[in-house]
Amino acid sequence: MYWSNWFKRWFISASLCIICFTVSGIVLIYTLSHQKQEVQPSYAVNLARVEVSELMFLLEEHHEDLNQTTADSRPAFLDKLLALSRQQQLSLQYAGLDGTVLFDTSDPLPAGKARLNLKADLHYDLYRAGTGQDSFRLAFPVIDPDSGIQAGNALFTLSEAAVRYPQASSFPVIAPALMTASVLLLLFLLFQLRRKVNLDLLNPITGLKGLAEAILRGNYEQKAEYGQQDEIGEVYAVFDQMRSEIMELSRQREARDKAQKELITNISHDLKTPLTAVKAYIDAIQDGVCPDLPAVMEYMTIIQSQTNKMAGLVEDLLVHALRDLGQISVNLTECYSRETFVNILKPMGPYIRAAGKVFIEPAEIPNVLIRVDPVRIEQLLSNLIANALKHTAAGDTIRVDIIREHDQLKLTVSDTGEGILEQDMPFIFERYFQGQAPSQYAKRFKEGTGLGLSICKHIAEAHHGSISFKSIKHHGTEFYLILPVG
Repeated sequence: MYWSNWFKRWFISASLCIICFTVSGIVLIYTLSHQKQEVQPSYAVNLARVEVSELMFLLEEHHEDLNQTTADSRPAFLDKLLALSRQQQLSLQYAGLDGTVLFDTSDPLPAGKARLNLKADLHYDLYRAGTGQDSFRLAFPVIDPDSGIQAGNALFTLSEAAVRYPQASSFPVIAPALMTASVLLLLFLLFQLRRKVNLDLLNPITGLKGLAEAILRGNYEQKAEYGQQDEIGEVYAVFDQMRSEIMELSRQREARDKAQKELITNISHDLKTPLTAVKAYIDAIQDGVCPDLPAVMEYMTIIQSQTNKMAGLVEDLLVHALRDLGQISVNLTECYSRETFVNILKPMGPYIRAAGKVFIEPAEIPNVLIRVDPVRIEQLLSNLIANALKHTAAGDTIRVDIIREHDQLKLTVSDTGEGILEQDMPFIFERYFQGQAPSQYAKRFKEGTGLGLSICKHIAEAHHGSISFKSIKHHGTEFYLILPVG
């Protein structure tokens, strides 16, 4: 669950960034849309008073001199008033109580010609004294310092910067900062996602592509290895398991093809020998080699034996082919076990004894109702007997026992031969498998096709039964056939 957990954490982080960015944007838009236009603060007049305080001090100290100013006499402090007003970048008009302008910085000489409208021109309220977008006119009463009586009016024209109180910015700084941080973090997460996908997803998939191409070319030896225990690692593990299974199937197919070729070779050889013998005896009969009927009958017996051998080989091959096609016919019919097995075992005794072996038939056969195909059961027992003949020497014993165990019929075919080698035991029911044989039995082993026991297993399973064995080296082998009763 590594990738699932990683993507879950990544998705949560990216979602938080987007949510933070969205909320900050909404807050910023709301704040800007509802922010009221700033107004001139009420204490701006005090700022103007501070700005003109020095000029007002001079006017209050020397207002009497201004009242007595004429064209011929000019007080010295007027130059100082003019210099201060220019230094502070403001204009000053001083008028007496009757409105006569006694001093004007814009036109200092001559004085007394202009006259103010005391009601219209004098404004003590800054907000109503605006004369433009960037300047204000503001009047201050000039008070005599000795008597405390108003001596005149000073009318100042100031710039907006001189009267506006500096205010802290009301712009919401936190919201843009959060938005910027969210965007940067989201970009970082996207970069991490791209890097993660490239390094831990696309590159491993590219590696799997190369491994798949190797498998298509028939190279199954290259293992799929991945160093991390995550979802990609699990894919690699499954892929490698698939590679192993494909490799094993390929080996099995090669082994099967080889076995089939060997089967055809063996059957061709096994058929050629009796065919040659049959042809030779027939030619001998036709050529008149046999002088009398007993000699002809002796030849016919040999021909019949070879013909039966060929028929058995062809039957095994046919059953094998039908089994691969899923078309092997097993016709189950109800019959009594005693009669069925007596008919099957009766012709086998002389055949076994003729091979120099001791044959012990069942002392008693249970007479129960069974559902079997007598032809296929005879084929099964014939294959077991033939297999026992391969593993026994002259004088050995082959024994057949049939007993009833509960609701099953148990048939045992045992011999006192050399037994089956331990390394061959897991494979004896496999098709084409013939196993290894002692040197004295090697020739007999080569005569087989490796299909007999495989066919036996298929017939037993088709009867809803089972077949098993027990073998001890130098002590013989026992095969057990279990058939249901009823």
